[in-house]
Amino acid sequence: MNGIATKLATVIGAQSVLDSSAVAERATSYWNSSPMQAAALAMPSTTAEIAEILQTCDASGQSVITHGGLTNCVSAVEPAGDDLVLSTEKMRGIIEIDKIGGTAVVEAGAILQNVQEAVAEEGFRFPLDLGARGSCTIGGNIATNAGGINVLRYGMARSLVLGLEAVLADGTVVSSMNRMLKNNAGYDTKQLFIGTEGSLGIVSRAVLRLFPQPASRQNALVAMRGFDDVIEFLGLVRQQLAGSLSAFEVMWGDYYHAVTADGGLRAPLARDHAYYVVFQAEGSDPVADDERFEQVLGMALDGGVIADAVIPKSEAEVRDIWRVREDFDAVLEPAPCYLYDVSLPIRDMEAYVADVKRRVSSRWQNGRCFTLGHMADGNLHFFVSPCETGDHHQSANECVYEPLRPLGGSVSAEHGIGTEKLCWLPHSRSVADIELMRTLKRSLDPNNILNPGRVFGV
Repeated sequence: MNGIATKLATVIGAQSVLDSSAVAERATSYWNSSPMQAAALAMPSTTAEIAEILQTCDASGQSVITHGGLTNCVSAVEPAGDDLVLSTEKMRGIIEIDKIGGTAVVEAGAILQNVQEAVAEEGFRFPLDLGARGSCTIGGNIATNAGGINVLRYGMARSLVLGLEAVLADGTVVSSMNRMLKNNAGYDTKQLFIGTEGSLGIVSRAVLRLFPQPASRQNALVAMRGFDDVIEFLGLVRQQLAGSLSAFEVMWGDYYHAVTADGGLRAPLARDHAYYVVFQAEGSDPVADDERFEQVLGMALDGGVIADAVIPKSEAEVRDIWRVREDFDAVLEPAPCYLYDVSLPIRDMEAYVADVKRRVSSRWQNGRCFTLGHMADGNLHFFVSPCETGDHHQSANECVYEPLRPLGGSVSAEHGIGTEKLCWLPHSRSVADIELMRTLKRSLDPNNILNPGRVFGV
């Protein structure tokens, strides 16, 4: 060991530090399998060790890139050769589940699925849920204000965090492990660390808000002929299922066709419809909830709002219809394939998606563009494949982001800015907004060591 690795070995122990050669044995991220390049990698076990690491790094101007589950979609976790990686992989504890207060205290490195399963054993639900649940971490979810499939009912990560503990760039520990829904004692400082991509401090622990496990859960996959039908159906289920609607996921027909063809997934419905929606409701009375759910589907069928529907009758069938939404490997080929998450008013979605697809087709003769999204919360995802070799990322960005600006949409609904969207941030935030962000960054991290170059440039 040498350099920063040697320094940190004396602080947290040699067993918790990897030098550059050992770091290179790891993949860069979920999306980038090339060997990771970094000066060293530190694996703290406690908040106090994070504080010691940052104090050491701040004193020497050492840049620090925080790692959780490495599933980030905007290149926010990819280090350079002179960066130190701080990994929370040794901080996976689920410290406490309070059944009276409905809260859980967890460490930043806790895997989302592990938290979901642990609280379920106690009769509770942590409703944050996304496809990367088996590898993403709570710290990463908080840093990016993760969304996922249940935002419609439960909100994004921000709504599910009551309190947290974070370490500032100079090693100062800010601990506000609030457990109450109501606490107006001064500024809500936890918001400084939620959705700021680790640029203002590193989250070490959090108090999460839990909900009772629903007594019933209904799922269905439906097909529709046009986007107006999708909007009408959303209005219908929102009204008729009231507060029980928890997920409403829309897939354009070309996406559904791709994942149930070359993707190898079974097609629960015919593959020739224009739109598909998989949706979910949760309630407290299994018999009455099932009846109401089927009545609403019957209303939609009788009214011609939906063309076809399937209600799964077993957990295996439930998994099958959700796999169509979540198992998108088939649309990632051929490489390169560029993933996007944007948000915009629902009323503008049909024309916007058509515009993006036209731009992709005009730019590349064989280009492909697949669309799906949470929609009910304004969020769409695109997979853009030029079907040509080379780096076409900037051109693909233009196809997706340029028509978004006049609609007042956001270039990032839930993935963040990272490094990939730096030049596109002004499309969604004003000059004054961005300058306020910079002011906060300069105040809390004057030496710019925490995830430098993320969110905005220097």
